[in-house]
Amino acid sequence: MLNRRYLRIKVYQALYAYWQGDGSNAARIEQELHLSIQRTFDLYLALLLVFGEVHRAAERRIEERRNKRLPTAEDLSPNLRFVQNPVLQALMDERLDAASEKRKVNWVGEQELVTKILRQFEASEEFQRYMALSEPTFKDQQEVVLHLFVEHVANFDQLQEFFEARSIHWLEDLDLACSMVKRTIEGVREGGKASLTDLFRGPDEEREFVSTLYRRTIDQGAEHEQAIAEKASNWESDRIALSDMILMKMALTEARVFSEVPVKVTLNEYIEIAKAYSTPKSRSFINGILDKLFAEMKEDGRIRKVGRGLLEN
Repeated sequence: MLNRRYLRIKVYQALYAYWQGDGSNAARIEQELHLSIQRTFDLYLALLLVFGEVHRAAERRIEERRNKRLPTAEDLSPNLRFVQNPVLQALMDERLDAASEKRKVNWVGEQELVTKILRQFEASEEFQRYMALSEPTFKDQQEVVLHLFVEHVANFDQLQEFFEARSIHWLEDLDLACSMVKRTIEGVREGGKASLTDLFRGPDEEREFVSTLYRRTIDQGAEHEQAIAEKASNWESDRIALSDMILMKMALTEARVFSEVPVKVTLNEYIEIAKAYSTPKSRSFINGILDKLFAEMKEDGRIRKVGRGLLEN
């Protein structure tokens, strides 16, 4: 249900907890890993549903003003730019509704909170500027939806309190879920729908990827730590940041175990994760070590890729 980048992040977080402990709680941490993925997905759905709720709240206010006893000219002929925003409409997808209904995620009974979000958004300078544009570009349409989400949803204190009341665990996953929503907004293309394909990945496929990556990284941990130390000139393994070590162990495991994933994809994914979860110098350090080890492992046969186009990747 989450795309593989976010699954990798979840596995990384679980492995960090494992290696910070005494190594005796692998099964418990794996169980929590799968529960955490479910929670993050539900939170992602809940955040995406906010766009439809805000849109409906805006439409209700337009209709209420039209039906006032003494409506003004503006009430009778309102500016519909926001409710007709193509990015906002792309995020109101029937597939999202189906997934949310299946998982019982909704905003029933929370119209007051949604209305507060809308009012706060409408009072912002960005919204006023957008509504005053003569001919907004698609980029303008996208940026105003991003502003709505980042400033008035993700950073709205009352919304965070709402999530915390629903589940004490949800706040732990809020940053990750917000980054997923932000990426979904940025992925909307002019004339197209939001990219929601991750909603339809089979849970068995997801569970197998997560469990295999988690377990095999632990199983191969000592071997890979030694290999990394040998390639990290002038560095003892215990001087390498734990976050860097775990990410490199995961990358080596993935390259060896998942024969259908190109090595370049694996390398790029872990470098991207390192940007957010490791030290400022981690990107170049991890890239250098993995480049050497991937080349060595392909040469000695520890990395074998199958499928068209994968043999040289």
